[in-house]
Amino acid sequence: MYLNLKKEMDRNGVTIDDISKRLDLHRNTVSNKINGITPLSIEEGIKIRNAFFEYADFQYLFKKTVA
Repeated sequence: MYLNLKKEMDRNGVTIDDISKRLDLHRNTVSNKINGITPLSIEEGIKIRNAFFEYADFQYLFKKTVA
């Protein structure tokens, strides 16, 4: 699970739908990736960071957390 990503999404009003449109993936697929159910590729992470969170450190944003 990417808790830091979720925090930044909340802080900036970025939704799963916003990310799904950017990645051209179904919202459920994106939700599964953010929640750590399915893998998030480096390329997807780069797209998310560059599109919505340019200010954030990549390693911070995509630090995996066990819930």
